[in-house]
Amino acid sequence: MLVVTTENIQGYKVVEVKGPVFGLIVRSRGLGADIMASLKGLVGGEIKQYTVMLEDSRKEAMDRMIKNANAMGANAVVMTRFDSGEAGKNMTEIFAYGTAVVVEKM
Repeated sequence: MLVVTTENIQGYKVVEVKGPVFGLIVRSRGLGADIMASLKGLVGGEIKQYTVMLEDSRKEAMDRMIKNANAMGANAVVMTRFDSGEAGKNMTEIFAYGTAVVVEKM
């Protein structure tokens, strides 16, 4: 599966647009991570527990988007984007989305 942030893929042409596709994940931070983050916030610096959680969440959202694109019969996703937000007091939402397409080599 080709996944790009651009509208076109060099060396390929879009032969069919399948439609919008997305992957979504919501993760809870947990009490331990919140306590460690609060302590780290006092002295400054990277909060590695959150970095790892967000990296894993972003990958999972993208994997889910790719799975949905495959189910639609696509072999590529163009115009891929990510969005994030809070889904509650201690929950983070990561959303990957794009346009599922069928491409052929030119």
